[in-house]
Amino acid sequence: MTNAAISTASSKVHYNTIHVHGIDVFYREAGPRDAPVLLLLHGFPTSSNMFRNLIPRLAQSFRVIAPDYPGYGFSGMPDRKDFSYTFENMTTIVEELTEKLELSKYTLYVMDYGAPIGYRLALRHPEKVTGLIVQNGNAYEEGLLKFWDPIKKYWQEPTPENRAALAFLAKPDATKWQYQNGVSDASLLDPTTWTLDQALMDRPGNGDIQLDILLDYGTNVPLYPEFQAFFRKYKPPTLIVWGKNDFIFPPEGATPYKRDLPDVETHLLDTGHFALETHGEEIAARIEKFFSARA
Repeated sequence: MTNAAISTASSKVHYNTIHVHGIDVFYREAGPRDAPVLLLLHGFPTSSNMFRNLIPRLAQSFRVIAPDYPGYGFSGMPDRKDFSYTFENMTTIVEELTEKLELSKYTLYVMDYGAPIGYRLALRHPEKVTGLIVQNGNAYEEGLLKFWDPIKKYWQEPTPENRAALAFLAKPDATKWQYQNGVSDASLLDPTTWTLDQALMDRPGNGDIQLDILLDYGTNVPLYPEFQAFFRKYKPPTLIVWGKNDFIFPPEGATPYKRDLPDVETHLLDTGHFALETHGEEIAARIEKFFSARA
């Protein structure tokens, strides 16, 4: 087989579903099975679709796996009476997926909600984490600025009124805004991204799921010191590729990582929340360069 044929074969993306704790979990996978593993953990309000272009791009060098959490993308959406939508439970789903796929080591790519899920997973299995890629994913209170004020109020007083005040975050204007805010050239944005995200959030019951998860995000903040202790003790090589114009997770959340990680490289990119949409090739190239130098 020629090198070109091998390259084409390893770049093919496979779309699979696996049963985890009674829930169908959808995941995308590409790359050689014996290559170093990248576990891609998505944010809100999207799914593994945010990695659709990155996966084949990195499949020459890595085995790339990107799951959808319950209630997101093409994974199952169990009723709130049957499944508690918490970060602890979503971490358990991702954990069991890694076990079913027999992943003994992996680099975590974390973004937005993927950060606390990935860091909770790291606390459970620190010996499995070989590195971190952080894209607008928070582990420091310095990163929770103005955007979070009404959400913090909801954490402190989870009244029906405070919950209702945040319902707009699952509406079309807010979803589109997450992609467009902070982006200088909107023509680089693929409108199918926010259209797909919104179609899935518009499913009956999903809006309440999103508000449950937003409330539970408050349980991550007390774990920040534990996440930081993990950084200091295990010192995973860490590449930060952060959209510096992000209003949700501003760059104040990126800079503290260097306090706790001795091997960290930070790139603040001139874009917004979904940096892969505008800087995907740059991010892919930086990942390859960073980890090849540490192989």
